[in-house]
Amino acid sequence: MQTLEPTVSNKIDLWLNGSYDPDTKASIQSLIDAQSHVELTDSFYRDLEFGTGGLRGTMGPGTNRVNKYTIGAATQGLCNYLLKKYPGEEIKVAVAHDSRNLSDYLAKVTAEVFSANGIHVYFFKELRPTPELSFAIRQLGCKSGVMLTASHNPKEYNGYKAYGADGGQFTSPDDRMVMDEVAAVGSIDNVKFDRVDANIELIGEDIDQLYLDKITELSVSQDAIKRQHNLKIVYSPIHGTGITLVPKALKQFGFTNVTIVEEQATPDGNFPTVVYPNPEEKEALTLALAKAAEIDADLVLATDPDADRVGIAVKNDKGEFILLNGNQTGSLLINYMLSVWEEQGKLTGNEYIVSTIVTTPLIIDIARSKNVEFFETLTGFKWIGAIMTKLQGKKTFIAGGEESYGYLVGDLVRDKDAVVSCAFIAEMTAYYKDKGSSLYEAMLNMYQEYGFYKEKLVSITMKGKSGAEEIKAMMQRFRTNTPATLGGSRVVALKDYELGKQTDVLTGTSQVLDYPKSDVLQFITEDGCIISARPSGTEPKIKFYCSVKTDLNDKNEFEVKNRMQDEKIDKIMADLTA
Repeated sequence: MQTLEPTVSNKIDLWLNGSYDPDTKASIQSLIDAQSHVELTDSFYRDLEFGTGGLRGTMGPGTNRVNKYTIGAATQGLCNYLLKKYPGEEIKVAVAHDSRNLSDYLAKVTAEVFSANGIHVYFFKELRPTPELSFAIRQLGCKSGVMLTASHNPKEYNGYKAYGADGGQFTSPDDRMVMDEVAAVGSIDNVKFDRVDANIELIGEDIDQLYLDKITELSVSQDAIKRQHNLKIVYSPIHGTGITLVPKALKQFGFTNVTIVEEQATPDGNFPTVVYPNPEEKEALTLALAKAAEIDADLVLATDPDADRVGIAVKNDKGEFILLNGNQTGSLLINYMLSVWEEQGKLTGNEYIVSTIVTTPLIIDIARSKNVEFFETLTGFKWIGAIMTKLQGKKTFIAGGEESYGYLVGDLVRDKDAVVSCAFIAEMTAYYKDKGSSLYEAMLNMYQEYGFYKEKLVSITMKGKSGAEEIKAMMQRFRTNTPATLGGSRVVALKDYELGKQTDVLTGTSQVLDYPKSDVLQFITEDGCIISARPSGTEPKIKFYCSVKTDLNDKNEFEVKNRMQDEKIDKIMADLTA
């Protein structure tokens, strides 16, 4: 133990001698016996941070791991916050979980801690999608809710998403208040683990049906669906929660020809058929694409384990299946919704849409062309949800989205929702097919009208303590040494969301950015490219978001222009990482 840092050794001793179960202590002792100093250090060098959205990390024993004790402490802190915020009131919460290993157990621990603190828990008796939890919080009058999930992270991960009374993840000042309460829990002896059965109420099918009925009421092209009900749809839940509701939502919308990818239909936290359960990755859609080719499908849909994100594939003009990225799908969805609302005379000037600072500017152009108000938020759907809550009863939310494959239609929830998104992407496909067109052709028409925007996300993984330090140093270098050029074009502006200012690089003048503080930098070039650098809040990565634009005067030029855009993005990334 002498080779470990004193702070690490002290934490290990606390766990070996504290009120922890024998299996946990045995696991730690086995690492000590094997002299697994790197693993021990990473497990104990810090406390797993309860951020503004909750917790996420690899599973295992230790203060920097997801386990019964880190989840229990987080829940105790959330209880303490709720009891202080709502003194004398009956407090109700909802708890759900996805298909990950230990998610059901950790959800049970969470519910037990809530119950031990005198809080009434609506507990989903089986796995359910994250957006349904948000819906349940709002429908059942809850003050908070928790989803046990690590979204699309690798199988070793799990996590804990905490929600407020509006069904959205906490924002300022409540996020900080919750974080402070979690940090103040201190010893595990301060966590109440003893279940109170009377405070736990099981829920399930009734909420499912209410949610599905409300989604169906949002449909805007039922006539097109009736004519195109036989649209061939392939769907994969990638071993996750989507299987519980997405097929039902498609059926209730009126689609009668949905093929499930059977090899990926069973919930399984080991995600045996994919490397990563992430619909952003082409590999995760391999089986769905094979099935689509086999039956000559019109549309491929695939959702991540907690069913808040969806990836899609469509046929191009050569009949080949291509994957659309999050910016393309989000732009198509918002363009479709605004166009149909316009056709039906429903746009009154009181509607709005929302996107984030790292999502394609194409969405802004679409909104402006329809005279629909547009709001831009920081990265993370909680900020979109916060705008929705602020404007509830004042303006009408049509749709919103972000580049990371998360979208929302209607105001039923306050998080990205792959259940409602799958239904509307299918409806959108039926709408265009009913007009003798396709989703691919609709995309090219959109590029011709508004400009061909191309985005790419480049993530660099840097694991462990050293990786975190390296990411921090990289961001500091960008702040102090702004690149002069990127992709052959001068950098003319730097937006620093941590400092809250936008600087004109050429004149040195600056102006205030009216956003909450966030560790994001944006470089804007003379030719209109936008490049954002942002450390991930949930993974050991630094992410670079590149957006470039050109004209598309002729649809036949698409492939050539697409390659040119890719080459430009590659040049920009080469300059950034040189």
